[in-house]
Amino acid sequence: MTGQRADARRNYSRILAVAEAEVARHGSAASLEQVARTAGVGSATVRRHFPTRQALLEAVFQERIQALCRRAAELHRTEGSRAALLEWLHDLVAYAVSARGLADALTYEPPTDRPADAAPDSCGAQLADAAAPLLARTLDDGVVRPGTTFHDLLTLAVGIALATEHHAEPSVQADRLFTLAVEGLSPSPSPSP
Repeated sequence: MTGQRADARRNYSRILAVAEAEVARHGSAASLEQVARTAGVGSATVRRHFPTRQALLEAVFQERIQALCRRAAELHRTEGSRAALLEWLHDLVAYAVSARGLADALTYEPPTDRPADAAPDSCGAQLADAAAPLLARTLDDGVVRPGTTFHDLLTLAVGIALATEHHAEPSVQADRLFTLAVEGLSPSPSPSP
């Protein structure tokens, strides 16, 4: 039994390492069968560890998601609720642009403001929990539009990442669109003389 557990752990680690490379090359369309072949295991072994493509993507991006969650906690302790929320949201956009497939992994159609059918430890659920205090503080301070939800913010970040992923310089275009979304289409009014 112990041998099987160690073998299963090695398989998991090998599959995850191969999956990270495949997702980096092919995004969320990475082939589970190719992952299995490259890892030297059967498709059934991959599916035993990762029953769905979403489960595999969640595992691949777990470290990045945890970093975003830690960043949200740091920013929650800073002054300026709007600036803190926007800085975190910008970090989310930057991560989603730099990590092929992350935007796809975060896309969902919610019946509520939580990822549908998601486990409490899913990427979307973790981000929702991390961002909740930042968003609540901005709503309490009246510095974001009333009724703004985490899903609104996630949809904005994912939309920007997906819209710019095939640009020559996706991060530059994503920054431009993020600024446009935050500042709005209208130019700032000129100061009165």
